[in-house]
Amino acid sequence: MAVFTSLTLDDLALWLTQYDLGQAIELRGIASGIENSNFFLSTQLAGVRREYVLTIFEKLTAAELPFYLNLTAHLNAAGVPCPGPEKGRDGHNFHLLKNKPAAIVRRLPGASHLRPTDAQRAEVAAMLAFMHLAGQAFPGAQDNPRGPHWWSVTAPHVLPFLDDPTRTLLQDELRYQAAHRYAALPRGPIHADLFRDNVLFEEQADGSSRLGGFIDYYFAGCDALLFDLAVCVNDWCIVHSADHGGRKPGDLIDTEARVFLAAYHRVRPLTDAEHTAWPVMLRAAALRFWLSRLYDFHLPRAGEMITPHDPSHFERILRLRRERADLPWIA
Repeated sequence: MAVFTSLTLDDLALWLTQYDLGQAIELRGIASGIENSNFFLSTQLAGVRREYVLTIFEKLTAAELPFYLNLTAHLNAAGVPCPGPEKGRDGHNFHLLKNKPAAIVRRLPGASHLRPTDAQRAEVAAMLAFMHLAGQAFPGAQDNPRGPHWWSVTAPHVLPFLDDPTRTLLQDELRYQAAHRYAALPRGPIHADLFRDNVLFEEQADGSSRLGGFIDYYFAGCDALLFDLAVCVNDWCIVHSADHGGRKPGDLIDTEARVFLAAYHRVRPLTDAEHTAWPVMLRAAALRFWLSRLYDFHLPRAGEMITPHDPSHFERILRLRRERADLPWIA
């Protein structure tokens, strides 16, 4: 999330009359992320304050957007805690704002935990598996927008910025992935970006927490469900700072990965074919985010508020995935 299109309360006054959400009373830009323009929006209706997230889509077109909004509406109705879109008075779930499609979703409770506990990992993994099962009934279809086709067309743009060893690594991994796609694995709608900052936890009175929801589905698509699991393990079960028992950032913590995999498996049992494909998918997930961060780092878009990510983090994860064959799996 970020802000590329500036917006004020005055800009919203007329636009918001297309909804029955009341009057806008506060608007704050959200700085994290790099794809869309996002704002926390507070409205007041009949004296009651309500909290939403308003997104202006900078890349997705009006023709592409229904897949994402309809998917979150479907998952929300199935019991997955995710931000289903608000519908306007005309029944549509998005409208043009400053000549770009924009949507409003309910703001989910809670905040991200960048240092999750094993209990939180297990809760996320179980809900991810439930989401995958619920997604099987979704009628929409769209390839993963950051899948192999995107890798092949994006890599040539970043190669000129890389030194020879790094360029060789990227080209070699692209060739490897092209030969290992595992098309027969269980497939369906995936989040494809379920990092720690896209999961909210709500604090409870007793000091515990419970899952508040999954957010930011705007990289979702249809792909191997195992790829979604690999994306999560590459973020939720990884060292993120040097202060971690002598481990280095990017190191895989096997015990945490086993907690995540076991919790997922209890809801949607993983297959032998998925076990075979697991090392490849961990590499594919690392490649996807290394490549996207390389692109955003070297070819950034102009924006009012932008938070670029360091590409080297996922380069290290990819190198480690290529070195290891004894990756953790369910017992």
